[in-house]
Amino acid sequence: MKDINSGNIHMLESMILNAENICIVTHMKPDGDAMGSSTALYHYLMKLGKTSKIVINDPYPSYLSFLISEDLGRNIITYESQPSHATDAISGSDLIICLDFNAFHRTDRLEEALYQSTGRKILIDHHLNPARELFDLSFSEIEVSSASELLYHILMETSVINKDTARLGNECAQALMTGMTTDTNNFANSVFPSTLHMASDLLAAGTDRDYILNRIYNQYGENRLRLMGHMMKDLMKITSDGVAYIMLDKQTQEAYSTAEGDTEGFVNMPLSIAEVRMSILAKEDTDRIRISIRSKRGTSANMCARRFFNGGGHENAAGGRLLIPDNVNGIDEVGDYIERTTHIFLNDEDNK
Repeated sequence: MKDINSGNIHMLESMILNAENICIVTHMKPDGDAMGSSTALYHYLMKLGKTSKIVINDPYPSYLSFLISEDLGRNIITYESQPSHATDAISGSDLIICLDFNAFHRTDRLEEALYQSTGRKILIDHHLNPARELFDLSFSEIEVSSASELLYHILMETSVINKDTARLGNECAQALMTGMTTDTNNFANSVFPSTLHMASDLLAAGTDRDYILNRIYNQYGENRLRLMGHMMKDLMKITSDGVAYIMLDKQTQEAYSTAEGDTEGFVNMPLSIAEVRMSILAKEDTDRIRISIRSKRGTSANMCARRFFNGGGHENAAGGRLLIPDNVNGIDEVGDYIERTTHIFLNDEDNK
């Protein structure tokens, strides 16, 4: 990991030591990796005697609430409910640590405040094409499973932790394990040798993985399971090119009382079908269609997302969006768009 070197670690520790007001920022619609890495960093900073604020654009999913203690909850600011408080926290910080996104636009309504901030900025991210010019210090590595894994390896090199996983503390370790677990879909994708080393070290240090798995995967409402059945039985379509896609409109989301995070992992399920090469979940939002793409080895979800869905990500796990009316006029046109563009993509010699 080229960015994790003694010079960068020394600079990181110096920037934290000299900061008086620290703000942690992650991407819009925060998932397990976003909140896992953010809360883990919060606990590490607490160990250093530094109080920080976590600023997010949207509320975090309820299934991650076990990571949020009462004290930590008071230091999480959500733009959706406290817009001025969120932007003030960013503008009033002399150090901003950005986790799990590669450019400011991935924070949605926090983008302008980040651009206007005069505070020093640190990037910790695992996505392609980082906007390094926006940051004073960058840790950008794509050969890791998650931002949580990257943060783990960074923290291991700091003078406070000094390669001793036990020094992280239970709350920090638990958050890191959670973020890595969710971003790999419980070790189903984007797993590297370093990922397994991290998991082994955290387990050896006493992290309760069984508790984490129970909280991540076994605390949903009945509506999620019923929605899953409806999506797989009635909404999933499979094209002759081996693309499974599901369109989830607002009406269906409301009928099943779908909350943020309730569809986590659904996009992976069609890949269990032998003839399916790629799986796409299209979820209707206020002014856009959110796209999640997963693929089997040999088919690039990242390249497809970049070419046709205004997004990107990892080779076999990517995301994006369709803009209304720039790309489609509404959810009713998404199926035709997916079938047309994926046919082009999968039959283009440049993508094989």
